[in-house]
Amino acid sequence: MKRLLLTSAAALFATTAFAADPELIVFDWSGYEEEGFYPDYTAKHGDIPTFAFFGEEEEAFQKLRSGFRADVGHPCSQSVEKWRDAGLIEPWDISQIPAYANVGAAYKENPIFADETGVYFIPADLGATAIAYNTEEVPAADIESLQVFLDPKYAGRTSLPDNVDDAYSLAFLATGVTDWTTATPAQVDAASEWMRKAHANVRAYWADGAELAQLMATGEVLISWAWNETPVTMAADGAPIGYQREAKEGSSLWFCGYVNLQDGPGSEQKAHDFMNAWLQPEVTDYMVNEWGYGHGNAQAMANFDTAILDEVGMGKIDAPILRQLPLENAIREKMVASFEKIKAGF
Repeated sequence: MKRLLLTSAAALFATTAFAADPELIVFDWSGYEEEGFYPDYTAKHGDIPTFAFFGEEEEAFQKLRSGFRADVGHPCSQSVEKWRDAGLIEPWDISQIPAYANVGAAYKENPIFADETGVYFIPADLGATAIAYNTEEVPAADIESLQVFLDPKYAGRTSLPDNVDDAYSLAFLATGVTDWTTATPAQVDAASEWMRKAHANVRAYWADGAELAQLMATGEVLISWAWNETPVTMAADGAPIGYQREAKEGSSLWFCGYVNLQDGPGSEQKAHDFMNAWLQPEVTDYMVNEWGYGHGNAQAMANFDTAILDEVGMGKIDAPILRQLPLENAIREKMVASFEKIKAGF
């Protein structure tokens, strides 16, 4: 299970290096330019889309608000309402995306994703966030609880995501919250205070899987709150990396997808061809077997053996799960503001 992992610096270069079809600009996370995600598009149009990259959703939101133009964007579920309210996205024409029929009903019934005015969000990738750890240097007993991130034994040897949603999924779980859709300001404050304590142990905040893989491969970081992609790809390369989704406080599940950006400069037809290509069963196979992630095609996902899903960190677990569902915008904005202060040491 190997794939090209882009460092943040490489991602900057990739914005130019992956300039291809000028009639489709995809604003995406680095790594998703791989052709295994949209082979039908390349077969039909003879070229890959042009890709521009962002490292974090708030960055993407601000860039779009400032006038950056693209045709398709890749936010995660909790950002969709904010992007809709800001007028950044418009409905997909589902008649041009026949593979949408294979998307799970839960995504079609959520009014933030789809309502009487149209379908605004189509799920593409699903993953877990939990504890990745060095199995040679971290005893299994130490990662039975999320409080390991506060353990002074690991001062300067932990890493957290430079991503407000993943970071707060950890902090909420660690403070006893498993459903952030009902979170109160007081619970955000408690989670923020916990994260301030965890910050004291942090060597680095990682922006993407490549950066984290490098930190863990060198031994600089022994414990991280990580997407399941990182342990899957590192273990495949023989690194001593384990993944703990069953800490007593739990772990997190997230899903992201594609939106049709308002007044994109390119071809609407190509945007829809790209989305339909993303939902094909062969992309499901690629997502699971090469990345360790789940896929928006629920019908194709149902064909996977449970042993394979367990191996890549997407199986069922016996522990609490915080699902990164859409949450109240005021609560998320409070999280965003607090997270920036915490990273700055306040």
